[in-house]
Amino acid sequence: MRDRFRKLAAAGVVLLTAAALSPAPDAAAAKASRPSGGGLSADIRYTEYGIPHIVADDYPDLGFGVGWAQAADQVCTLADGFVTLRGERSRYFGAAGHPDGTHSSASTNLASDLFFKGIRQTRTVEKLLRQPAPAGPGDEVKELMRGWAAGYNAWLAQRKITDPACAGKEWVKPVTALDVAANAYALVITAGQADVVDSLVAAHPPAAGAPPAPTVPQSPQKSVASVRSHLARDDGGLGSNAVAFRGDTTANGRGLLLGNPHYPWSGGRRFWQSQVTIPGELDVAGGLILGSPTPNIGHNTRIAWSHTVSTGVPMNFHQLTLDPADPTAYLVDGKPERMTRRTVTVPVKDGPGVVRTQWWTRYGPVVTEYGGLDLAWTNRTAYALGDPNAAQLRMSDTFLGLGKARNVADVQRVLRRTQGLPWVNTVAADSAGRTLYTQSQVVPRITDDLVERCSTDLGRLLYPGTGLAVLDGARSGCAPGRDRDAVQPGIFGPSAMPTLTDAPYAENSNDSAWLANADRPLTGYPRVLGDIGTPRSLRTRGAVEDVSALADRGDLTPADLQRQQFTNRVPAGDLAAADTARACAALPGGTATGSDGKAVDVSEACRVIAAWDRTVRTDSKGALLFDRFWRRLTATVPQTDLWKTPFDPDDPVRTPRTLNTAVPGLATALADAVSELRAARIPLAAPLGEHQFVVRNGKRIPVSGGVDGLGVWNMTVGRWNPASGGYTEVRHGSSYIQAVGFADDGCPVNARTLLTYSQSSNPRSPHYSDQTELYSAGRMIRSRFCERDVLASPQLRVEHVRRR
Repeated sequence: MRDRFRKLAAAGVVLLTAAALSPAPDAAAAKASRPSGGGLSADIRYTEYGIPHIVADDYPDLGFGVGWAQAADQVCTLADGFVTLRGERSRYFGAAGHPDGTHSSASTNLASDLFFKGIRQTRTVEKLLRQPAPAGPGDEVKELMRGWAAGYNAWLAQRKITDPACAGKEWVKPVTALDVAANAYALVITAGQADVVDSLVAAHPPAAGAPPAPTVPQSPQKSVASVRSHLARDDGGLGSNAVAFRGDTTANGRGLLLGNPHYPWSGGRRFWQSQVTIPGELDVAGGLILGSPTPNIGHNTRIAWSHTVSTGVPMNFHQLTLDPADPTAYLVDGKPERMTRRTVTVPVKDGPGVVRTQWWTRYGPVVTEYGGLDLAWTNRTAYALGDPNAAQLRMSDTFLGLGKARNVADVQRVLRRTQGLPWVNTVAADSAGRTLYTQSQVVPRITDDLVERCSTDLGRLLYPGTGLAVLDGARSGCAPGRDRDAVQPGIFGPSAMPTLTDAPYAENSNDSAWLANADRPLTGYPRVLGDIGTPRSLRTRGAVEDVSALADRGDLTPADLQRQQFTNRVPAGDLAAADTARACAALPGGTATGSDGKAVDVSEACRVIAAWDRTVRTDSKGALLFDRFWRRLTATVPQTDLWKTPFDPDDPVRTPRTLNTAVPGLATALADAVSELRAARIPLAAPLGEHQFVVRNGKRIPVSGGVDGLGVWNMTVGRWNPASGGYTEVRHGSSYIQAVGFADDGCPVNARTLLTYSQSSNPRSPHYSDQTELYSAGRMIRSRFCERDVLASPQLRVEHVRRR
């Protein structure tokens, strides 16, 4: 097989590379800190849209090929991320600058550096690398990381950077295997320590004589709503849809999967598409988050899988009772225990270094705020964050294992063995027609019984509505326990996780496990994993309606999944547009009073909403008006007041419903939406794509889709800039889309894929916006997975990358 690749390379575009590569490291984690190298090589076969198919002899070589190819497409994004992970943003970009949010919630470069320098200083990642599998990463993953770093470095040594974002910049440097592992670690702690960076690095003991803070916030309802919103990432964070269909619903009796993750369109959390192959060992295609050596979501010839962001709360707080004589000591079972003081120094551009102190406890770091919730450090009380994901580096092993899986049962075995997914569910379908939904993730082992025994006053306020536990840190018996099948202390084992197998469809749209299949609801799990019997999001409701109808219809193919992706139906519009139009038409004189007290003629809006097709396709007229109206209405009118028919847990997909047009906020929201669009000189009936778009190299590309609040499957969260025409850039939304089926003859995979924002961030790349234009047109790519299809590509280009 390798001989065929060599011959093909000779007939194609052959580029031999050289790099000063150091010897491979031994097992000691300390050697991961050296610039990586070795006599490594790989074949990279590029097909349409710049999709690489990387073939290598072993894991270090495969990592080499992936690192090389990712650098070719995304060197500036990757290099910027490594500056962050080394804690050097203040050194190169200034302390007051703002990171892009890729690796943490830090609001300034200084806060980001203090956090990541602290991780480096304590050698956290090195310690995790030294843990033997399964508690720590396996040898294959370590070899992939070493190879990835070597490939990235080889590309830097042999190629000229053309991307103006970083060409000639001193902060573009070679990396080490430790840098690659640190990137994986940052992804693992996204919803834990990395989500509280400003609070963590700013926490400091109270001044002498400072008054105590209340143990319960002054506005409990507001605090619960704030935390719930933060956990749900309502501000535009990560999300996803995925559905698996059982064989008896498909045209050929084999499984089908549609994955639609909602991720950022810029920065280091972008997906990058590839196929990676070690002949006889591994052959998998899919989307890789930048810096990853193997697909995070994807398919092989037998299994397809995707992930969705889970409602499981992967962290908790411990309320500390402080020593009256020393606010940096806390009591455990009546005995004082001193906090650990970490002093971190950050170099700063054009100024002296900054020195700050962080405070850590047996439970984790002291923090003073979370999601708008005040967690003040007083002379009596402080709060420590418990994050079990901060003690694991197994995620890459999970992804590698999924890439090798042959069926749904294998997927479950991989998840049980590695236990490395930090904050996502898994949805899968296999070639035998089986389906799977499981919430197997790393979550603190906080049972409802533990909460009942150990909650503080604040915990009793927060836990029922949010799943966030605040436990009594003064009692050692209030720490999370350990399940017998858990690979690390303090977490639930896989047998405790909600799991659904072999349902006609298994679907998740970021609500809890409860309605993964509406006919087979999952119950009996603790609140920390998600809620039961509560209202679902409009996106979940619309998704369940759509996929259950598809399953009932049957005879499904990947083409049906592509149509589902681009239906762009607006469940909020189906529920409320007609009633809104009628209420609008009934307004006296066709006018409504805006929030500024001015009367607004809304008569045209009534007609536009009535005629709207209830979609967010690029040619949809009225979608933008309804979107701006609906945002205002739902922001000001509580859900309990918005609908005439309340939520019914026995009818969760169809309730609540029937818009309450009598609420005063409806007319106000209409008036404000109309005024806003007119002020921006945007016609009320303008096609959506004229005002929801991205600009690439001066070309405006219309974009379909809508936000979670509208219930749209094809999520698009834009940056609102009315002065420049509307939604003028996509913040996050549909990213690496895959519709995967399995064939009966020929190539065993029948897949369609799309990377919405394209492979490269470099505006000089031919693959800067080519797939984005496909996305605009509602098209996908027919995947080239089997060897004959790769070799048949009319745009085949081959590189053999190796040391000279």
